[in-house]
Formats: sequence, C-alpha cells, structure tokens
Amino acid sequence: MCNRARLKNEPETLFGSAPKLFSPRPRDNRFNPQELRPKGRCYVIREQAGQRAWDVMTWDVLGGKAPWPMTNVRKLGLPQWRRLAENPSNRCIVPLTEFCEFTPDKYDLKDGKPLLKGEMWFSVADQPVFAVAGFWQANEEGSGFAMVTCDANELVEPIHPKAMVMILDPDDVDIWLRGSFDEIRLLQRPFEAEKMTMHGPVFPTRKPATSLPS
Repeated sequence: MCNRARLKNEPETLFGSAPKLFSPRPRDNRFNPQELRPKGRCYVIREQAGQRAWDVMTWDVLGGKAPWPMTNVRKLGLPQWRRLAENPSNRCIVPLTEFCEFTPDKYDLKDGKPLLKGEMWFSVADQPVFAVAGFWQANEEGSGFAMVTCDANELVEPIHPKAMVMILDPDDVDIWLRGSFDEIRLLQRPFEAEKMTMHGPVFPTRKPATSLPS
C-alpha cells in the first residue's frame, strides 16, 4: 500500500484552487511534503464556504486513534468511511508528483547487510502534479487525511497487486469535490496505465558498499 509519496510544488493555482492556505503554513523543519510518509504533513486541496484552496493536514485520517496510521482507504461503503466520503465538505484532493510502492522481492545490495526491498516510483506522464482522491476530518491533533485506493492497473499490479491510489482525471476533480456519493463511487477505478511512468528500484535508505567485506 502506498506509504511514500512526494510533492515538489508549493501551493499554486492547481485544479481550480486559489494559491492560498486555509490554515497557516507550519514553520518547523519537520514539515516536508517533498518526502511524505505516514504521520507526516502535506498540502491538500479542499473547499470551504464556496472557496477552493489549500490546507495542511497529517497523513493519518484517524489522528493516532488506531494502532497504525490510517493513510489509505478503499472500502468507502463501510460506515466509518461513508460518513466522511458522502459529505463533500470532508473530501479533498491530494496533489502529488509521484508515489511509491515497494518491490515484492528483496535485493542483495552486496553490503553485508540483510536483503532489502526497493522503491518503485510512479508518476503521470503528462501531469507534473496529479490529483489523488482523498477525504479528511478534524481530530484532537488537528486535521488528518487519507488517500482513496482502487484496483491496481497493469503498471502497478506486478509491484502491488492489491491496490493503487485513486488518481483523478483533471475533468473529474469537480465531481470528486462536489458530487454525490454515488457519483464519486463511479470514479473509483484504476488510472490508465499507458498514461503513467515508473522508475526503480531505488534504495535511498541504505548506500551499498562497492564490495562485500572480506
């Protein structure tokens, strides 16, 4: 499941949004949307009082109320998720530059350490920033969001067969943010594989040695 993602852009006019923030931008050095991980904070786009703009939220829609961060949700019909998903004011889109899935197999990096899974990074070829469907809610820690997932397409499936993030066509962003529950459920489908690119595996967490120790 996607638990790594990146956004290289600061707030700007994207997907009909105004380049403003509903809440102040965090000033601490732990806020790094360019390397998004669970419990990290990222920009999202949502609507409030008829205005579409940016906000900063934590990637955990339950705000620490579960044993692990709730970053991805697929079954929108479950009562706890339907309550959020059917309310347009609780929907958002998560602008991303790329997202990651880990390889099913582990690799020997020839550094004398245990085998390691690699990162495969996916992006949309003609969209430097693409929109992922999400929803959010306020909690004791502030506001948290989750990305919606769907069936994996032909590109993602060999790496992560269970699911992929739900990438929206630009023309479908308005439907996701404003449509009925039945309308948004129709959008929960794999993005076209031929419009995506993939690179990897990469291993940024560990630098391999040039040779095994003797």
